[in-house]
Amino acid sequence: MFAVISSPPMEFESKYEVSRVATFICSHEFKRVALQFPDELLKDSTGVVRALRKELQSCCDGSNDIGLYVMADTTYGSCCVDEVGASHINADCVIHYGHTCLSPTSKLPAFFVFVKASINAFNCAKYLCDYTLSSSKPVMVLFGLEYGYALQDIIEASTIETTSLGGDAFRSKLHFADVMSQSMNPTKTSDINGYCDDASRKTYRIGGLRWSLQQGLSMEDYSLFWIGPDNSAFANAVLTFNGCDIVRYDATENQLLTDTSQQRRILKRRYYLVEKAKDAGIVGILVGTLGVAGYLSMIHQIKEMITKAGKKAYTLVMGRPNPSKLANFPECDVFIYISCSQTALLDSKEFLAPVITPFEAMLAFNRGSKWTGKYVMEFQDLVASAPAGMENLGEEARFSFLQGGYIEDPDLQDMNKEDEDGPLALVKMTQTALQEHGKDHKTMVKKGSAKSGVEFFASRGFQGLDINSNSNAPEPFILGRSGKASGYNHETSKP
Repeated sequence: MFAVISSPPMEFESKYEVSRVATFICSHEFKRVALQFPDELLKDSTGVVRALRKELQSCCDGSNDIGLYVMADTTYGSCCVDEVGASHINADCVIHYGHTCLSPTSKLPAFFVFVKASINAFNCAKYLCDYTLSSSKPVMVLFGLEYGYALQDIIEASTIETTSLGGDAFRSKLHFADVMSQSMNPTKTSDINGYCDDASRKTYRIGGLRWSLQQGLSMEDYSLFWIGPDNSAFANAVLTFNGCDIVRYDATENQLLTDTSQQRRILKRRYYLVEKAKDAGIVGILVGTLGVAGYLSMIHQIKEMITKAGKKAYTLVMGRPNPSKLANFPECDVFIYISCSQTALLDSKEFLAPVITPFEAMLAFNRGSKWTGKYVMEFQDLVASAPAGMENLGEEARFSFLQGGYIEDPDLQDMNKEDEDGPLALVKMTQTALQEHGKDHKTMVKKGSAKSGVEFFASRGFQGLDINSNSNAPEPFILGRSGKASGYNHETSKP
């Protein structure tokens, strides 16, 4: 049963922006509204419903006909709009509460309530000005969306602080990102843009933030000042702009942290996974979202790329992946996780097979691709991007860093045989494997050399305890030991 909040009513209504949510619902005349809460805010859901119901009665007619439904335990990451859960109640829109990646929706309109987090604007501005003074580059201020409400206070405090530090000349080095709109309409795949909206104007967006660069400058010419905790949004910024100097102000601890080596160390791990994926023969495509716009196009593009690379692809839909779920697919040498940018990086150390992102998959399976240091987290940036360097490299051997030599990719002549034969494919492959095993057990397909799931399962068999015995004659019975474990009958008792 849900707990009743203890916050004062006015503070509670301001935190969850009850008035703005009610205005959004009434202005669009929505009748069935899904309220999506993460686990940490679920305790406040009943209070939000009561306050929102009261506000709806005062701002729009027919409020009694508006249905409010609380959603929890999302299908995938709680930062994305759960369109699958909302479809179960035929919702007209989704009100999303808490941390969000602001990924574009594909079917339903949404309104995002970031839930304000406390911050000392004056202390933050002081750290910001001190860092700007010590930096030789202009500073771009990025932040978690939960601190967006305090942005104007931080700017005003920074203006006061910089008056004694150089005035306009000093303030010209400070640049602040803007928060994108809290309301969102469904996005078509053709309308999706990447984190760089316009290369000529140098307008960037990431994690619900948008900003423009000065004329003639690139992102590497800026230092980044992040306001917020060390979470997935911060890791997204560090990896995407890994060529920039970046520091983080922790509003909870009220301190400036300059060590981002832990986040940058992730890049080394990701590069290792790319090299490991190149040797994979069977690839599993993990669907990590059913609502983010463009996910279907990304799945089709990844599957086509895998096929051209001479590998077999299987598409898997299983909700949130974990080691136990993926262990049910031992035939897959690597998994590609298609999800929003803030849930894409899975720590796959405990998994039987590595889990990589679509960007890493393109580096691994597009022959001739090179990692230039650029890292792309948003899979929308990769939709409809043309594979390069695959046409004339199909028959060339490539060097495997993990195996320490040149290897050839498998021949695709019989790659689609499983699909053509239909349900009889597994039976035929098993019969072939048994016939070959009757001739010589060494001709069995070795693990890792199978071209498809059918070959993998056909090659699995129980060899017995003594696999080197060629005699079919029964062995004579042997009399075992008798007596108690503390002293068997054949053992000589000692005084």
